[in-house]
Amino acid sequence: MAATLTWFPLLMGLLAGLGGAKAQQTTLHPLVGRVFVHTLDHANFLRLPEDVAVPPTVRITYHAHLQGHPDLPRWLRYTQRTPRHPGFLYGTATPEDRGRQVIEVTAYNRDSFDTTRQTLVLVIGDPEGPLLPYQAEFLVRSHDVEEVLPSTPASRFLTALGGLWEPGELQLLNITSALDRGGRVPLPIEGRKEGVYIKVGSASPFSTCLKMVASPDSHARCAQGQPPLLSCYDTLAPYFRVDWCNVSLVDKSVPEPADEAPTPGDGILEHDPFFCPPTEAPARDFLVDALVTLLVPLLVALLLTLLLAYIMCCRREGRLKRDLATSDIQMVHHCTIHGNTEELRQMAGNREVPRPLSTLPMFNVRTGERLPPRVDSAQVPLILDQH
Repeated sequence: MAATLTWFPLLMGLLAGLGGAKAQQTTLHPLVGRVFVHTLDHANFLRLPEDVAVPPTVRITYHAHLQGHPDLPRWLRYTQRTPRHPGFLYGTATPEDRGRQVIEVTAYNRDSFDTTRQTLVLVIGDPEGPLLPYQAEFLVRSHDVEEVLPSTPASRFLTALGGLWEPGELQLLNITSALDRGGRVPLPIEGRKEGVYIKVGSASPFSTCLKMVASPDSHARCAQGQPPLLSCYDTLAPYFRVDWCNVSLVDKSVPEPADEAPTPGDGILEHDPFFCPPTEAPARDFLVDALVTLLVPLLVALLLTLLLAYIMCCRREGRLKRDLATSDIQMVHHCTIHGNTEELRQMAGNREVPRPLSTLPMFNVRTGERLPPRVDSAQVPLILDQH
């Protein structure tokens, strides 16, 4: 009864939260080929006054999905480190994702069991400005994905990377956790991070420093466990620890030649002087082949049968030869055992035969004397009920 009274207010609070939750609608404009990051802040879902800060002990988790579907779109991902940290929706839209997408976000307050809903209307369009054909991807070992998603660390990374690249505008193209790329979960040791892949694009060509890092000589040094060739100062250190052996450069300034579409033919092979198929097949009698196929195995089987019969029937030595080859002592021993066995079988079949002297209770082994027992135990049935 006490447990029922304890859960009743919680259930009423949950139902009240569900009934009073009004979906807030927010319109966002992601761009194709550019990273999109939206922060799910606790303050936007708690409906607190502007002058009231969010308590640090509040625990809120989120669930986001595409409207009418159980999961998010393929280009969008969700992450949240703990219920006390904000959540993030991030990803990079592709040209196939252009248009309007509606994301429904539900926030669960783990302390008060309140729920709040929010609707995100994503209007995905094409970016403005020049194309970014020069793209580089870096593996940052010193950060987790949620530590790079806010605008401040991302801007710091672009500013630091500007010292290694040619002057020009750098833009973030994609951010991916190393766990989503096959990385392992680090040990729970201080300073160990999951790692994050950061993809940057620019309209300016790659610098000599970046080209040297991605050269085959640097890859050969990395395969031997040595640091790659880096001819410039690492401006990303010490805030970002980049694995220079996992730097990839992609140059899309030169379009790849399109594959020629195959031309459908009329279905008739052209004349080939090396291919001369026969026009007519001569008549052939398969009787001889059939007889050889059947008779040869039968003859072999018959020969084997005759050989086995000769060995089993015509090569027997006989009992006389066996007895002559056996010693007399062994034959007597064998006959004695055989006779005793037959005698025991006859005695077991007829209970009226007197028992052997060695089995009588009053038999003296040393003198051989026997006193007549009062009751002959040989006449007593083994089972009294049968008498």
